[in-house]
Amino acid sequence: MKIAVLAGDGIGPEIIAQAIRVLDALKADGMSIELEHGLIGGCAVDATGEPYPEVTHQLVSNADAVLLGSVGGPQYDTLPRPQRPERGLLAIRKALNLFANLRPAILYPELANASSLKPEVVAGLDIMIVRELTGDIYFGEPRGIEQRDGQRVGFNTMIYSEAEISRIAHVAFQAAAKRNQKLCSVDKMNVLECTQLWRDVVIEVSKEYPQVTLSHMLVDNAAMQLVRDPKQFDVIVTGNMFGDILSDEASMLTGSIGMLPSASLDQNNKGLYEPIHGSAPDIAGKDIANPLATILSVAMMLRYTFDQEEAALRIETAVQKVLQQGLRTSDIAAPGEQAIGTQAMGDAVLSHL
Repeated sequence: MKIAVLAGDGIGPEIIAQAIRVLDALKADGMSIELEHGLIGGCAVDATGEPYPEVTHQLVSNADAVLLGSVGGPQYDTLPRPQRPERGLLAIRKALNLFANLRPAILYPELANASSLKPEVVAGLDIMIVRELTGDIYFGEPRGIEQRDGQRVGFNTMIYSEAEISRIAHVAFQAAAKRNQKLCSVDKMNVLECTQLWRDVVIEVSKEYPQVTLSHMLVDNAAMQLVRDPKQFDVIVTGNMFGDILSDEASMLTGSIGMLPSASLDQNNKGLYEPIHGSAPDIAGKDIANPLATILSVAMMLRYTFDQEEAALRIETAVQKVLQQGLRTSDIAAPGEQAIGTQAMGDAVLSHL
């Protein structure tokens, strides 16, 4: 298993270090794992002037999977837009054709009180959000800021082709078929022609999956329903921008954005795996970041790219045992509860692994 490791910025190196310890433990148990390290984001800008340098592209292209920490920091906010760390994320997604983003939102029973919603509303929550990742307004052309009639005008283009919608719909239907056979497609077809096409194509694809019950919801209603009655959902499929917003909203139902992994896959299940949180520069270097989302991203990597279900379950079980033991980093600790650091959380996961 050739894995490219891109630690990135902020807390990235700290949380990636704990994930590597887990991989090293699996390697010691006989799993064939080869790690190679590269730069992306702000650290790549510092070293090369580019957020996604060619040497990193070659590294990830030759790997079977990519493990990424986080990118960004306030020191880069004044750079020209093409040089900003976040452009590195967009570039790697496009370069590797990582069009399918899988974001589970699972509430561990031990963290029910950490959610901002009442425990009875979120208890047993298990949602999968399937987000299209390489199209939509983030990549659409034309885009820019220009002068029109003496004033600045900013513009972006929301665009989807039938083929782009169809391929992400197939991923979502296949995911739903393996779960509870319920799929909700989220759009804004009442005002956006682009998402009217989205709905039309999803309906056409649904004919190939008669076992899956398909429903539709407008994005503003979906945002409301996620906090009103989140357990009505099983799998949600939506476009790039709506998925960006809804998946972060869903993450907070679980108590902390520091708990949730993600997978971004191409058509052959080669993937980039990362926690969904950002670089958190305000806590970088303080040994307080939660590494569990990154460790759980390793479990997703083993499951989706390498088809190693047993190893994935080992990691997920170890994380659950740590939570059952009552160990918490500061983001998931209750008021007055003792919190442990990044390294100590890694120690605890390894002991259960």
